[in-house]
Amino acid sequence: MTELTKLSLADARKGLKDKSFTALELTEAYIGAIDAANDKLNAYVATTPDQARDMAKASDAKLAKGEAGLLEGIPLGVKDLFATKGVHTQAASHILDGFKPEYESTVTANLWRDGAVMLGKLNMDEFAMGSSNETSYYGSVINPFRAEGSNANLVPGGSSGGSASAVAAWLCAGATATDTGGSIRQPAAFTGTVGIKPTYGRCSRWGTVAFASSLDQAGPIARTVEDAALMLQSMSGFDVKDSTSVDLAVPDFAAAVERGVKGLTIGVPREYRMDGMPSEIEALWNQGLEWLKAEGATVKDISLPHTKYALPAYYIVAPAEASSNLARYDGVKYGLRVSGKDITDLYELTRAAGFGREVKRRIMIGTYVLSAGYFDAYYVKAQKVRTLIKKDFEDAFNAGVDAVLTPATPSAAFAIGDEALAADPVAMYLNDVFTVTVNMAGLPGIAVPAGKDGKGLPLGLQLIGKPFDEETLFAAARVIEKSTGTDFSPTRWW
Repeated sequence: MTELTKLSLADARKGLKDKSFTALELTEAYIGAIDAANDKLNAYVATTPDQARDMAKASDAKLAKGEAGLLEGIPLGVKDLFATKGVHTQAASHILDGFKPEYESTVTANLWRDGAVMLGKLNMDEFAMGSSNETSYYGSVINPFRAEGSNANLVPGGSSGGSASAVAAWLCAGATATDTGGSIRQPAAFTGTVGIKPTYGRCSRWGTVAFASSLDQAGPIARTVEDAALMLQSMSGFDVKDSTSVDLAVPDFAAAVERGVKGLTIGVPREYRMDGMPSEIEALWNQGLEWLKAEGATVKDISLPHTKYALPAYYIVAPAEASSNLARYDGVKYGLRVSGKDITDLYELTRAAGFGREVKRRIMIGTYVLSAGYFDAYYVKAQKVRTLIKKDFEDAFNAGVDAVLTPATPSAAFAIGDEALAADPVAMYLNDVFTVTVNMAGLPGIAVPAGKDGKGLPLGLQLIGKPFDEETLFAAARVIEKSTGTDFSPTRWW
């Protein structure tokens, strides 16, 4: 029989239902895999094996009674941004040292309601600020993929790098993640996994540590399109505790996966054909379009004229909101406290010791653009640009486009400690060039593995959809998934 940890989430559900194995056996297999691999991959910052076993036993009891929930007995990893009651929740930051909340995030509560099993908390860029998972207080996450003929460690992408690495390396059946500017889709592309950022408001943000409140959205990273659909179905739903949560019924996302793309119009934005784009990325994009056309879709060139302003506008809006959100971390009520001669000194010393370099950089940028004399010139103008970006997409959808196809990233995964990127933060920010528009416009976007580069590393394509039309994205992504005919499993070295 296939190793239990190598089953897709959907196949694991079927095996549990057919009584081919128990939820406890499945959970034990994942606990063993984590114990064997985590020292090398650094995907988990905290594990909860005893809690996982108790949850699995409860699932076996429900399965025996025929009372299984949507994800009954399925072992999942949780990004360290989601509050989990009584369990390490630190956003991979030293400033939240020792914090264990007395409450559960809505997203994780929904998963446990549906029978999922928690394996532990996953590593990430500190406060979700990063594109490589190198800013974590707990150290860099390692991508399970390596370039052919090389032993060099690669980044898994960020900020949800622990989620992507754990899913790709068979250390959980699926994982929660968050996406503020590409933090689900970029890591998914770098690790040969599927990641969807749903429409803003589809998943509750309550109990999720905030980075930029108007951009943050939870979503899953999984091994297949169907797995991602099943997870999103459980994670979604209206929540009265979140004023940005939208009161819409959650569709049967899994039922839409095999719907196909016949009759759909796929937009191709000319502004995404960047100067200097690697030929491999261009070829992959064209191949994706051919696959969709072969299944009955029509391809249409479109213009999203304000795309070139998206990245600079994003890096004003996101740090501004971060500087406001992170003001609450002061060493007074919870987390790290570094004592000083007075309260102001306590604030300064705690923040200096508790926040990492990238977080400090973004707080300073955000505080600057919100300061007197600069607010209108930067933050207000960036919000106006954001409105124009959103209108670009609305115009395309109103002109008959059902979804937009673009590359997910400008390259495959790069080396940990890349000197050029370490020396130039702006170069690192450019990893989000294809993804930030989706957050700025509040739209759904999915990354699906579509090919490999010349060194055997995964490359992904991105589909962008209409608001609350994740079903079309799942259907189109499934067409690409079936058309690739490629195994996106890493060669085990850990």
